Amino acid sequence: MIREYPDESAGPFPDPPRTFTDREDRAIRVEVADEDDREALVDMYVDFAPEDRAQGIPPSRESAIRRWLDDILAEECLNVIAWHGDDAVGHATLVPDEHDAYELAIFVLAEYQGASIGTELVETLLGHGAAEGIEHVWLTVERWNDPAIALYKKVGFETTDSERFELEMAISLD
Repeated sequence: MIREYPDESAGPFPDPPRTFTDREDRAIRVEVADEDDREALVDMYVDFAPEDRAQGIPPSRESAIRRWLDDILAEECLNVIAWHGDDAVGHATLVPDEHDAYELAIFVLAEYQGASIGTELVETLLGHGAAEGIEHVWLTVERWNDPAIALYKKVGFETTDSERFELEMAISLD
């Protein structure tokens, strides 16, 4: 499948690492993920609320979470983590597809949603991706996930396919 991408590039976006204060007055750090962060991500995903799982991810069983993390923490993927103290509270990833583009996925623990962490994670991941030479990013989102759709539009994603069960959105990077 050949995807369409906006002609206009979005950005610039900030590079990691960065620290910000969320809407709940919490200090949040966003850093590039590395192999040492695996167990913190396992812990985060084990605690992930079932109602916040979409399109089958993240998996719910710890063994499946570990296998899934093997895939998305692979060398060719880009990952950033939002930290509150020593706890991973959000994670965003760019996974390459077969067309020299990357699929974006983002996850924020329920108690941290609605506090601007998702926006900061996506923007920082896109900044990291642009710095690594990534030009095109796409994602799918469930049609009824209005908060996520609003976040993606705010950052610069445009709807490129709305004829399916999910919306497909894309962005071109500087």
